[in-house]
Amino acid sequence: MELPFNPIERAEAIERIVMKNNKRKYYRFRFAPYYGGIVTADTIGCCFLCAYCWNYFRNLKPEKFGEFFSPEEVAEKLIKISERKICNRFRISGAEPILGKESFSHLLRIIELIKEKFEKFEFVIETNGLILGYYPELIRNLRPYKSFVFVRISIKGWDENSFEKISGAKKECFIYPIEAIRKLIDEGIMAWPAVMYEIFGDSGLRKFKERLKKDGIETEVEVEYLERYSFVEENLSKRGFKLVKSN
Repeated sequence: MELPFNPIERAEAIERIVMKNNKRKYYRFRFAPYYGGIVTADTIGCCFLCAYCWNYFRNLKPEKFGEFFSPEEVAEKLIKISERKICNRFRISGAEPILGKESFSHLLRIIELIKEKFEKFEFVIETNGLILGYYPELIRNLRPYKSFVFVRISIKGWDENSFEKISGAKKECFIYPIEAIRKLIDEGIMAWPAVMYEIFGDSGLRKFKERLKKDGIETEVEVEYLERYSFVEENLSKRGFKLVKSN
C-alpha cells in the first residue's frame, strides 16, 4: 500500500471488510498476562499500518484472516475464559476496535453484555484514538460505562512528521488521537496515552509531553516497550528508524 494514506478513508474501507451485520472478524480468544491478567479477543483490521505492529500482516490484508462473530458470541467466549481463569478484566486487542460507527456499536454491545454478567469488572479499550477524535460525539456513548471502562490510546508520534512515518497515515491526522484524549477526560472517562519507548526515546517522550501541556491536557503517559520480532525490525528499517535502546 502506498504511504502516506488517508486513515479516515482507510478506516471506512477496512470496516466494510471486517464488519458484516454487526458481526466482526476475530482470529482468537485468549487469556493474556498484561494488566495483571486480562481476557482478550484478538480482532483484525486497523486504519493505521504502524511500522512496529506485531499484527502487521493480518491488518494489511484483513480479508484473508479471521471469522465473523456477533457481540453475543464474543461476549460468551470471553466470559467462559474469565470463569476458567477467575479474571474479570477484559479487552479487544490485535487491531483497532473502533473503525467507525458500526464497529463502535459492536464494541458497546460486548461491553453491555459483560456488564449484565458481572457486577464488578474492567474493560480496557485499546485504541489509536483516530476515530474517537474524528467523531467525538461517539464518546458520549461511553458515559454510562465510565466506572468500569478504561481507554488506552496508543500514540504513534510526538509530532506530525513522526506520526506519519510511524503510522503510515497522513500527518494532518496527528491531531485526532490527542483530541480523543481531551474529549475522553472531559467526559470523566479514564483515558491515557501510551508510547513506544524504543521509537520515541527520551527526546520524543519529552516533546510529546510538551505537546500535551501546550494543548492543556493533564495526564500521565504510559511507556511500553517493543517486542522485537524479525519482521517488525525489518519494517522499521524500511521506514528509516533507528531504535533507541531501552533502559
